[in-house]
Order: sequence, then C-alpha cells, then structure tokens
Amino acid sequence: MAKSTFSGPIQSLAGFISAGNANVVSLTADTTLNVNSHAGKILTCNDADGKFTLPTIVATAPGSNDDPNQTNNLGATFTFVIETAATDLDIKTDGTDKFVGGVLMGKSDAAGKAFFSGASNDVITLNGSTKGGIVGTIIKVTAIGAAKYAVEGINLASGTVVTPFADA
Repeated sequence: MAKSTFSGPIQSLAGFISAGNANVVSLTADTTLNVNSHAGKILTCNDADGKFTLPTIVATAPGSNDDPNQTNNLGATFTFVIETAATDLDIKTDGTDKFVGGVLMGKSDAAGKAFFSGASNDVITLNGSTKGGIVGTIIKVTAIGAAKYAVEGINLASGTVVTPFADA
C-alpha cells in the first residue's frame, strides 16, 4: 500500500493495529536509520557490535501543516529490541542531537538501577553485561524537539551495572 498523508486528526473507535511482516525490521549491520523505513517499527538488533545512527531531528515548522513533503520528523519513534546479545552495540545520534530521559537496568538477581542521560550524551552503548544489552532489552527513542531525543527502556544487564549513556 502506498504512503497516505493526513493533515487533520484521525479518530478510531476501535483502535489501530500495526501488524505484519513489514512492521519488524532486522538490523544486521551498521545502519543509518531514516523515518520512512524505520520509524514506528520494531527494530530487532541482530548485530552484536552494530552502530545504529538515528536520523537528524528536523524541528523546522513546515510552510503548511498539510504539506506531504515536509521534512519535520518530530514524534518519530524508534523501538530497538535486542535479539542478539550485544558486545559493543551503539544507538547514537548525529552528534548534535542529545538524549533526555533514562533507562531502567534490570538484573537476574532482582537488583537494578535507573540511569539518566546527561545533557551532552549522544550515545547509548550496550556491552552484553554491565551496560546492558542482554537479549530482551528494549529501548525506545522519540524525537521530541530541536536536538532532543527522549529515551526510555528496560535494559537487561549483569554484573555491577554502569550507565550506558556517553558522549561520542
């Protein structure tokens, strides 16, 4: 089906269902993500040391809200699910955009911590142990403003957990 563009609110009394093969994208190599192919989809991470770069946030208001060719990508959400345990996996921005928010780190012994991004953080690194990235980890990133990606997630870890957030 072709891409459809709406300029007004859409109401569904019975909900929307996103299902089917095209709603899951397997990332098997370093990838620069884009809105058309990756936003709103489940991104399964199957590259233990993959580098997954989020698209640059475009917060510029379009000339017209109903312009189907506008480049504004606020609200675009990218959901990462770790299927292959990470060894040195990065979810990163273009370097200008930064993360706000945090992730809850969980361990098999019921101990865990919450880590929050710092003002200059633009990389989330998962190593399969102390920085998380064990199979089942889920991290969601959403463009919320100029140079601002909100991040939330459940990051499965082991050992003495440390923050997965860093500067490039």
